[in-house]
Amino acid sequence: MGGTLWFAMVRPRGLPEAVVAVPAAGLVLALGLTSPAEAGRRVTEILPTMGFLAAILLVGHLAAAEGVFSWLGGELAEICHGRPRRLLVLTFAAAAGVTAVLSLDATVVLLTPVVLATSERLRLAARPHVYACAHLANSASTLFPVSNLTNLLAFAASGLSFAGFTALMALPWLVTIAIEFGAFAWFFRTELRQPATRPTTEHRQAPRFPLIVLTVMLAGFVTGQLVHVEPVWVAALAALVLAARALARREIRPWQVVTEASPLLILFVLALAVVVEAVDEHVLGSLLRTILPATAGLPQLLLAAGVAALLANLVNNLPATLILLSALGPHPAPGVLLAVLLGVNIGPNATYLGSLATLLWRRVLSRHDERPDAAEFLRLGALTTPLSLVAATCTLWLVL
Repeated sequence: MGGTLWFAMVRPRGLPEAVVAVPAAGLVLALGLTSPAEAGRRVTEILPTMGFLAAILLVGHLAAAEGVFSWLGGELAEICHGRPRRLLVLTFAAAAGVTAVLSLDATVVLLTPVVLATSERLRLAARPHVYACAHLANSASTLFPVSNLTNLLAFAASGLSFAGFTALMALPWLVTIAIEFGAFAWFFRTELRQPATRPTTEHRQAPRFPLIVLTVMLAGFVTGQLVHVEPVWVAALAALVLAARALARREIRPWQVVTEASPLLILFVLALAVVVEAVDEHVLGSLLRTILPATAGLPQLLLAAGVAALLANLVNNLPATLILLSALGPHPAPGVLLAVLLGVNIGPNATYLGSLATLLWRRVLSRHDERPDAAEFLRLGALTTPLSLVAATCTLWLVL
């Protein structure tokens, strides 16, 4: 599994993650490290989740093509009036909202370049704002089941409705964002004291059609389960509407509809699930089943969140989630499961290796000639992550 994750993080020569993950899954089956039946069961369990991921990635790309993110950047520039602290507030709001509705990948891939360009246009230091995108892509992904692939993987096992999940996680989400903002305001205090600038900004018309589609999609996520409509179908319908419009207007080509749904990423996750099944059976499963709590008292929730955060930074949050879900069993206590999600979502802000989204964020910045400093990232993570994780877990306990 280590080699598979290393390849996914580094992606030598730009090769897709599935290039190594699929043969690794085949090797696991060939060596008898897990049975075809168990591997098939694991893959079948997460197929609907993968369908949702493909749909929401396509929605994010089509929304960007319709100008949603460039419009959002213009609004940030216009409203902040060249004031760095106000831009940070607006960036936090935008990153938290995009992460919650369109998932953390949209924040990393689509919002980060917009925030970087907005900072440069306003002649303000970009570091506080692009670091905010990285942190909130992880820590603000706890609100909805659709905000993060980790949430989607756990949602079915939680026994909660979409609204029930959101109601329990809303206050921990707000507490996390508030703590992150306070830490950012102190850590980047020098940059945020920069005098306000007065560059000219260009007002853009709001792209009404995609914004309406996104609003209806979010409403569908919340209300769909009342009529037994799963989130995957809501996201697929939104993707279909946006894709049909873009194709009719010749804004994208048919093959892009397929490629932007990231089929190779989906294949990577499915193959990784097979590899993780073997790791769970032979390495970590029994240990985690001994450590993880079965009840939702405050000490137990803190333990579950801490173990999840540690494992996410050791093996990355996606395989960590798969391993932890297997260790918790088919019917875990909802409170313990939500504490685990806090750990695998907030914990990765401590290191570069904790989340594939963070590694992707570094690649996005490098394409724009920006090189985040690793030592600075670790210092910021050490300041924000433990405090955010403990506060969010305590808040979850109060809500429960």
